[in-house]
Amino acid sequence: MRLVGTKPVFALPKGNRIRSVPLSAQLASALKAHMKEFPPVEVTLPWAKPDGEPKTFRLLFVDKKSRAYNRSVFNMGDWKRALAAAGVIPSRERGARYLQVAPEDGMHALRHAYASVLLDAGESIKALSEYLGHSDPGFTLRTCTHLLPSSEIRTRKAIAFTETEAEAEAEDDGDPPATQGTSAPPAKPMCPQCALAA
Repeated sequence: MRLVGTKPVFALPKGNRIRSVPLSAQLASALKAHMKEFPPVEVTLPWAKPDGEPKTFRLLFVDKKSRAYNRSVFNMGDWKRALAAAGVIPSRERGARYLQVAPEDGMHALRHAYASVLLDAGESIKALSEYLGHSDPGFTLRTCTHLLPSSEIRTRKAIAFTETEAEAEAEDDGDPPATQGTSAPPAKPMCPQCALAA
């Protein structure tokens, strides 16, 4: 659902194309349990523009009046209350609006977290770009990723593993291990693209 002016309409997601996103077994189970307790609700809205053809879809999440969520209202209300209850943002001060508590922490932040976690886990930027609906993987890198603390740990482990492999190969060849100030051959041949990137 998106707003055209102030009118809600159904439309394709950002980029005007459908995308498929892999779903973990745990998340699928959680959604199935949610659907059992809160069955999907049929909502009818015009397609793409306020006077567009009416389309009906079954929505998993709706507001208290069984309508499609207004993103801004959701971000300032339910979403902020959930973040405060989880201790992610401070609780609302008396008389303050949730938007003032953490304006940058809307639900859209989940896209950035999703991108960062997948890249940190080793997913390719090309695949991630497809999942997010971006036409340019460079745009994904520039706008949706943030260095996670675990990245440094993984980098240290990768470098330590490479050093260990190089020492093991040197011992197998009968050569003494590389010492500081000398360059050891790479543990494995490097692909041409990686060599160019280096």
